[in-house]
Amino acid sequence: MGNPCDPAAERLADQLGFSCRDANPVMDLRNPFDLASGTMPFLELLVIGGAVFALVHAWRRRRRDGDPVNIALWFASVVYLAVIEPPLYFPAWFGLEEHVGLIFSHNLFTVQFMYDRLPLYIVAFYPALSQLAYELVRALGIFARRGPLAGSLAVAFVCQVFYEIFDQLGPQLRWWAWNPGNEKINEPALASVPMNSMLLFASVSFGAMTYLVVRLVGAREGRGTLTGRQISLRTIAAGVVTPLAMTIVSAPSGAFRGEDQLWIQRTILGAELAVVWIIGLYLVAEAWRARRTDPVPVASPLFARTYPALFLAVLLALWLVALPDWFAADDGITEQGTPTGSLWYVALCAAAATGLVVAALRATASRPAATPVPS
Repeated sequence: MGNPCDPAAERLADQLGFSCRDANPVMDLRNPFDLASGTMPFLELLVIGGAVFALVHAWRRRRRDGDPVNIALWFASVVYLAVIEPPLYFPAWFGLEEHVGLIFSHNLFTVQFMYDRLPLYIVAFYPALSQLAYELVRALGIFARRGPLAGSLAVAFVCQVFYEIFDQLGPQLRWWAWNPGNEKINEPALASVPMNSMLLFASVSFGAMTYLVVRLVGAREGRGTLTGRQISLRTIAAGVVTPLAMTIVSAPSGAFRGEDQLWIQRTILGAELAVVWIIGLYLVAEAWRARRTDPVPVASPLFARTYPALFLAVLLALWLVALPDWFAADDGITEQGTPTGSLWYVALCAAAATGLVVAALRATASRPAATPVPS
């Protein structure tokens, strides 16, 4: 294996304020109150706590309701992370240095793995967000009415709006840094965030993984009860196959690599993101209308009623912390030298996320009986 702290990684580490030399290959622990940004412990608590909450919820769904989808989705998210993240951190180790290169680097958080490249909160982020999105869509009844494909497309949309509130904020607060030298992957970008990441990591991955899990372990006509071993193997398969969907979706824009063709890539990626929004909004609007004709509330657990709203509220609070520096930034760079995200896109995502939370709560709320009108 090559040097884990190659020149590109060293430059990004220096940009974030630390050195990647002599990093522990297994795990490092740090004081949560002595990190690069005071926002980082709150982010860790939100995400790691959410992943634990999601795991408890998934286990209860499996034990109480006999539904293995939640627990399979939780662990498929971790399998997916184990497949996709190491090549991103160490592209040379996987023969991807010329094709992919180093895309980004995380800052140092309280618990860090793999030569300080993988924070614990990132391990937790995937299962926390996949459960958040799946439960919101399930609460809206989209899976029940429209089936796995439509439900998974809705999950891709939900993940887009929640993920991008986080994604557009991270670089400004030094949670991570994108590699400016990797224009092949990190361009085109919306403000500081590569559009490839916005599409593939924030939507395609979660949508594809959800579809695979629901199809492989969800209830189907003629399918008996799956054994624990069957669920485990299918869960692993879903996590392993998910990156293939990302590769397929990236092909149209990837066919136009090159600085002189950035506008073509931007157009294609923008169109694909627009499709995510259009399909997602249509499915959510349809679910909202269906509530009028089907007033019976959908069974909704505590996780679905609380965590999406909490996730949104905390991230918006962190955005409020960042706004003074955002407005004081010069040409998208703050006084601290960090790049800012797209405020208009975050506002759009926040509005959509708020609507999703309200719609899900409305779908799960009991309606009071109508009071008879005296004749």
